Amino acid sequence: AISAYASGAQILPEGTPGLVKYFAWSFSGIGPLWFIQDLWLFSLLLLLIRPLDRRGRFHDWCGRVFGGAQEGSPAGQARRIVAIVLTVLLLGVIYWGAEQLLIHNPRPESADGLYNLYKPLFYFVPFLMGWFVFSNDSVQDLLGRYYLPLLAVAVIAGGVLIATGFGQDNTSPAYLSSPLNCIYGWLAILAMMGWFRAKFDRTCPFAAYMTRSSFGLYIVHYLVIASLGYMMKVYTPLPPVAMYAILAVAAFTLSPLLYELLRRIPFIRWAVLGDKKRK
Repeated sequence: AISAYASGAQILPEGTPGLVKYFAWSFSGIGPLWFIQDLWLFSLLLLLIRPLDRRGRFHDWCGRVFGGAQEGSPAGQARRIVAIVLTVLLLGVIYWGAEQLLIHNPRPESADGLYNLYKPLFYFVPFLMGWFVFSNDSVQDLLGRYYLPLLAVAVIAGGVLIATGFGQDNTSPAYLSSPLNCIYGWLAILAMMGWFRAKFDRTCPFAAYMTRSSFGLYIVHYLVIASLGYMMKVYTPLPPVAMYAILAVAAFTLSPLLYELLRRIPFIRWAVLGDKKRK
């Protein structure tokens, strides 16, 4: 409801009772759950795709492409490294191509904007990459060995993107599908997977808590950001930099507090988080 109100879309007639407005705004959007809807659809499509690779041969082949980079003769290793680099570049081109499926000139009063929000074809491509390619241990191990150079080039690409695109609408189809944005996005994906494989493939009490609470935090963080961001935008003269800093701190501090509060209220716990009983 807060997000719908903050968006400024005043489609209700004047004089509409506040309670009616609340339910209208509540049912007009689903907050961060739109991506879960994407994943639900992709999971259904995967049920149709998996029989095509019933024995997992294509999945295993994708893993072998990235395996053995440090095995065999020097000439064989060189050929393997070249094949890996070309494969990574090819996957990056596919990633960029999927981003080109956005509607660059969405028509008003149409579903074009909704399509650009959900981006089903764009997200489906990385989803399939994750299933067939990056789910292989050999691929994850390779990224883990080279996470430092991947992080370095990703940070450089991100810096160039910020320097050249600061102030632009980073939600516009033109920005999202730009080559530089796609290069940064692809490098950041590889770098993060490699970094977490190399340094975070372990658990601890904090990690166990995050695993248990991640869905609830995912749900409530949007409320914290939308409500606090709206109030600062409307009622304070704070500059954007200060707002971003405050929202960053609030998202990581208030979201867990709100989640811990909601999960202790019986009906709210079920209605908002889907928990039937307190664990």
